Amino acid sequence: MQTNQAQDSGQVVAYSVENRVATITMNRPSYHNAQNSKMTYALDEAFQRASHDDAVKVIVLAGAGKHFSAGHDIGTPERDINESFERTSLWYDHVGKDGGEFLYVREQEVYLGMCRRWRELPKPTIAMVQGACIAGGLMLAWVCDLIVAADDAFFADPVVRMGIPGVEYFAHAYELNPRIAKEFLFLGERMSAARAYEMGMVNRVVPRDSLVETSYAMAAKIAEMPRLGLALTKQALNHVEELQGKRAAMDAAFAWHHFAHAHNELVSGDRLGGYDARAMANSQREPEPAGVPQASAGEAA
Repeated sequence: MQTNQAQDSGQVVAYSVENRVATITMNRPSYHNAQNSKMTYALDEAFQRASHDDAVKVIVLAGAGKHFSAGHDIGTPERDINESFERTSLWYDHVGKDGGEFLYVREQEVYLGMCRRWRELPKPTIAMVQGACIAGGLMLAWVCDLIVAADDAFFADPVVRMGIPGVEYFAHAYELNPRIAKEFLFLGERMSAARAYEMGMVNRVVPRDSLVETSYAMAAKIAEMPRLGLALTKQALNHVEELQGKRAAMDAAFAWHHFAHAHNELVSGDRLGGYDARAMANSQREPEPAGVPQASAGEAA
């Protein structure tokens, strides 16, 4: 049986396959899986590897350690926003670009673009969520077809505090009723796993010590289905969301997101409106979970 505790291999993403299920594990537990670019590109490589492997029928996305993901890396010593990577899209490199072009180009690649790629992966995906799933962590869970949450899981997108209308992959009004999405964003409060289930955002809520067993039992059952049938079913349901305007709505929200970044820089000299990881953690209405390093609670980028 797989677990969601990756071995400390020095790799930011761990990968394994067992019983037709690929497990992709975010492996920065000391920073509660805050996502730097190195991790994002490693996730993309792992998703491609699982997609191309005929032995894999289902993919489980997990986070090593206490938390699924504290969000985008805006404060760890390994933050790599100014580094170039081998690109996965036709967008040019963001490094060295001035003004709003820097973040707009980068986030077309590593946030909006990659999340859309992963959502369209033709194999079923399951997010196995424990602890914090904050902002950028939401994006990783939301691109998955199913979400299984431990009863200690919580969800939040507090970036409106920065003057920014939510994270880049703006699926809020599709994951939640629009009125609940407004509450979620306006207040910036944590949503418990139980309430996320009531709102239809997660599929199952189970005791923490049953999370792995439940997730892999679901994956095993899905793996019995024919591969093409699964791919076509996923494509059909994703198409319904597109007919409802999901892609167009996300494009508009992404543009507003970057207007907010540019506005912040004009009025404060900082794209994030003066907030860093510590300030964002301190702004939360509830105390941060014990053991979350202030420098890594990267709620947004």
